[in-house]
Amino acid sequence: MVKDILFDLDDTLFDFHADERVALEKTFASLNISLDDAVCARYSEINKAQWKALELGEITRAQVKLRRFELLFEELGYGPEKAGQAAKTYHERLAEDFHYMDGAPELLEELNGKYRMFLVSNGNLSVQEGRLKKSGIGRYFAGIFISEVLGAEKPSRRFFDLAFEKIPDFDPACAVIVGDSLTSDIRGGINAGVRTIWFNPKGEPAVPEIPADHEVRKLKDLPELLRRL
Repeated sequence: MVKDILFDLDDTLFDFHADERVALEKTFASLNISLDDAVCARYSEINKAQWKALELGEITRAQVKLRRFELLFEELGYGPEKAGQAAKTYHERLAEDFHYMDGAPELLEELNGKYRMFLVSNGNLSVQEGRLKKSGIGRYFAGIFISEVLGAEKPSRRFFDLAFEKIPDFDPACAVIVGDSLTSDIRGGINAGVRTIWFNPKGEPAVPEIPADHEVRKLKDLPELLRRL
């Protein structure tokens, strides 16, 4: 029986790619630099690689924030000063907007009162606080655990141990984690000893090295799965 649900935020409840695009548009406009789909796609590639490096403990969060723009702007022919300006502006703009994943508001409302729900996120604190405040979904969660506050990143066992210490009467056997990232959420759930539900809206192939216990393609399918567990 499931009592507690650990939700990832970006690309699970919030459409981070949509949020990212809006923030990039505002950032590039402020610097009078043109932005097209190819540049957005390249930024996403670089950004994803930097976050993976953070998950592995290879770089720091501060390095992620700056290095992704340093690498992109170097390719675009701009120097480190522009990259620094872009990093600061982007961080501020990203906290201003949010877009839901399809079905996310309805899902939270349906699950509300039936389970204890928690957020577990590697996202930057000020960005997540800004988007949660604007969206109003913070009211659904009994706890919000952000790696920048805990001092550990998903998928490390330490991140989850620190979070679980703050949850009264927490039983890993009665918990699940729901997230889109195999390397962060699913591996994190495995490390923490809780059941895992991979949210895979694009139907990406499974990775045998990171086996999820369950998979859903649409958030609307999650309540029925939870009832069966």
